[in-house]
Amino acid sequence: LARYAPRAFRAAATVRRSLSALAEEEAFAPLRPAVTMFSEEEVAVRDMVSSWCKAELQPHVREMDREGEMKPEILQSLFANGLMGMEIPEEYGGSGMNFTSACIAVEEVAAVDPSFAILVDIQNTLTNNAIRFWGSQELQDKWLPRLATDTASSFCLSEAGSGTDAFAMKTTAIPSADGSYYTMNGSKLWISNSKEAGVFLIFANAAPEKGYKGITAFVVDANTPGITVGPKERKMGLKASSTCPLTFEDVKIDASCVLGEVGMGYKYAIEILNEGRIGIAAQQLGIAKGAFNATMPYLRERKQFGQAIGDFQGMQHQVAQLATEIHAVETMTYNAARMKENGLPFVKEASMCKLYSSQVAERVASKCIEWYGGVGFTEDIIAEKFYRDCKVGSIYEGTSNIQLQTIAKIIANEWE
Repeated sequence: LARYAPRAFRAAATVRRSLSALAEEEAFAPLRPAVTMFSEEEVAVRDMVSSWCKAELQPHVREMDREGEMKPEILQSLFANGLMGMEIPEEYGGSGMNFTSACIAVEEVAAVDPSFAILVDIQNTLTNNAIRFWGSQELQDKWLPRLATDTASSFCLSEAGSGTDAFAMKTTAIPSADGSYYTMNGSKLWISNSKEAGVFLIFANAAPEKGYKGITAFVVDANTPGITVGPKERKMGLKASSTCPLTFEDVKIDASCVLGEVGMGYKYAIEILNEGRIGIAAQQLGIAKGAFNATMPYLRERKQFGQAIGDFQGMQHQVAQLATEIHAVETMTYNAARMKENGLPFVKEASMCKLYSSQVAERVASKCIEWYGGVGFTEDIIAEKFYRDCKVGSIYEGTSNIQLQTIAKIIANEWE
């Protein structure tokens, strides 16, 4: 021990000097804020969207849920307030904001009506960004101004026989002999916002003999002849949001509608869904907060055995547990968003926050129904709607099992 002590002391002294130098450098370096501390612009987005939701969305939530329809004037108001083109540059009529701002908007809308949140999410994190990232100048000039100001969109990937195994799709888009156009045939299933959409981002195989390497993305006007939007699915939740099948019968699509490169659709789908999962986490976070915040006043108002039910220790512990889980989801979600914004690898973190947020949203909404007691099981209380709306969070944009597999695969690679 004596033989090694001098070496250990020298090493310790070196470390102390290094830490001292680092501390001196950090004294002059800007502080790094917590991931849930937002910039002035991001706070302004949060406050604006929250106010908009209370004034224009909240009064109509139950009516739209019962009727299974979105009010067109509310959709128009989303555009008028810049919420459908969050990251689209200002020169195209967009808001020119960052990815975190888009996630904040999704969260705030979801806390009032998750049906509209999925519309805002798909528009901002999937369609808009796909066209920004890979669209030709012609596609950007044509569609970004419309997506920012008046045109909703749908992301068309899933089919009856290709859900999780998305690249087993059967829809084809065969090029003409001169390559000037493609003829699309096939169908899509579970397409969100398809009744409201004016443009579809469609994935189809342009070279079936190449397997998934033939998959190509197309940006297609919804009014193109040969496209049929089927009847809306009768869903458990998100009832105001339309979910419909699409059918393509000899649809002629100009070659200029190809997004990026032919045969790269599979790559684009994977990459854009990775960031889309952060948007879904923001939606689930909003659901959890919406249910929790709607229920907390009741725990103070409801009296049993001479005291507020929120004063019972058993209730306090449940509240503390769920508040902790909501905070964890918030931290995970915005950490993933910041990683994405800074160009860091974020696939594992996106899958983690998508997975965990769906679990927490379901637990919170379920518990809120229980805390209300019998009335929580009725439509008089909004908690039951949040419970119905959150369930799909463990299904769309990658099931929970797929998120687990993605996380496990990345961890395995990290330890090779």
